[in-house]
Amino acid sequence: MSETREQPMSKLATPATGLAPSLDEAPLRPFHLRVTATTFGANFSDGYALGMIGAVLSTLTSTQNLSGIWQGLLGASALIGLFFGSIILGRVGDIIGRQKLYIYNFVLITLASAAQFWAKDPTVLFTLRVLIGFGLGADYAVGPTMLSEFAPRRLRGVLLGSLTVMWTVGYVIAGILGTYLGDTENGAYILLATGAIPALLVLLLRIGTPESPSWLISQGRVAEARSIAHKYLKAELGDAANAPASTHTNHSDAYREMFSPGQATRTWFGLVFYSAQVLPYFAIYTFMPTILETLNVPDVNLQNLLLNLFLLAGGIVGLWYLQKIGRRPLVIITFGIMTVALSFVGIFANGSTVALMIPFLVYTFVMAGASNLTQVYPAELYPTHLRATGVGFLNGTSRIASAVGTFILPVSLDAWGLSWSMYWLAAVLLIGTLASIAWAPETKDSVTTSGG
Repeated sequence: MSETREQPMSKLATPATGLAPSLDEAPLRPFHLRVTATTFGANFSDGYALGMIGAVLSTLTSTQNLSGIWQGLLGASALIGLFFGSIILGRVGDIIGRQKLYIYNFVLITLASAAQFWAKDPTVLFTLRVLIGFGLGADYAVGPTMLSEFAPRRLRGVLLGSLTVMWTVGYVIAGILGTYLGDTENGAYILLATGAIPALLVLLLRIGTPESPSWLISQGRVAEARSIAHKYLKAELGDAANAPASTHTNHSDAYREMFSPGQATRTWFGLVFYSAQVLPYFAIYTFMPTILETLNVPDVNLQNLLLNLFLLAGGIVGLWYLQKIGRRPLVIITFGIMTVALSFVGIFANGSTVALMIPFLVYTFVMAGASNLTQVYPAELYPTHLRATGVGFLNGTSRIASAVGTFILPVSLDAWGLSWSMYWLAAVLLIGTLASIAWAPETKDSVTTSGG
């Protein structure tokens, strides 16, 4: 399966029509900003939803006497839904198109988020958060896919990487609100329900979004793709118009192709890379207030705020490195630093607060920057007809890792303490480092369309 390569600008330019020569070479248009804004909003909603449960979980635990199992289930609930939503609806996005899922998933997210206000029973709250995760799982598959297929090639990395920054913004805001306003049961439920506000805004902005031209081309619907490219992007299709329509619509065939020669290494890399990134992240930050309280850290709220600010700063700085040094060097270097940092957290777990917080802050800063890759790499690993399936698969499997880590960490802290808990999380990052050295491709200059 070979990707379509662009011809030089001079051979494709169409000055007579005033249209850009191809989708990948189109200048930044207002429509690009619209798709970017709604995808940004979706990632903000995701970060807000996942961050808020961690922020209010200690309050719910104390007011409802939740067991360790219920704490783990509620912490992992949205991640469980993300797994099923990404796996199931990612493939649906390659079969029926991106546009329908891009809109209707946020109907589910908005309604389920609002309903959390009345979910006083942990079983009901768990169910609603699984539904929220299911809707977000669809967006993990089709959101970055849509953006990658509309975005000009030179801006694709920074736009996709910025999704993680917006995720972090949502996560940090949820953490701050939860810390200062979620100390009562009623306040906790109000904060959970406020997730409906950004979700509704995203839904309203997405109404009227057209189908991805790249997907239409893969289905042989070139005339429709050309019409959308002209109307919304003021661009020609370029060589993409000549790509043969996809014949891979069978569910099992798609997954078989993902693990076929030439594609399997990319799939295995994406699976290990993404899972190793997010398992320690979600485990640690879902229970960060609990971890800080266990360590008797003075002024837990201030330390938690500092860590959240480092999350945000690291994500922003990481965008520059993403564009500057490429995907492969960035993933190897950051995995290595994070492995060392968490190892030092384990070493200094019984030391002074300063000795403990320095490696924690280093891990937080670097991890936030490295997380930008989780939005960029998956979309660049697959050709058009497999892209939503592949992105959904990698997101879904990574959420298994996230849910496992989130469920196991509180048990690990009780049984083994902080040091050994940090050591096994560092071992996960070491696996990611080794997998990246062996398999990570450089996809910075890849194009968004392909034949096949």
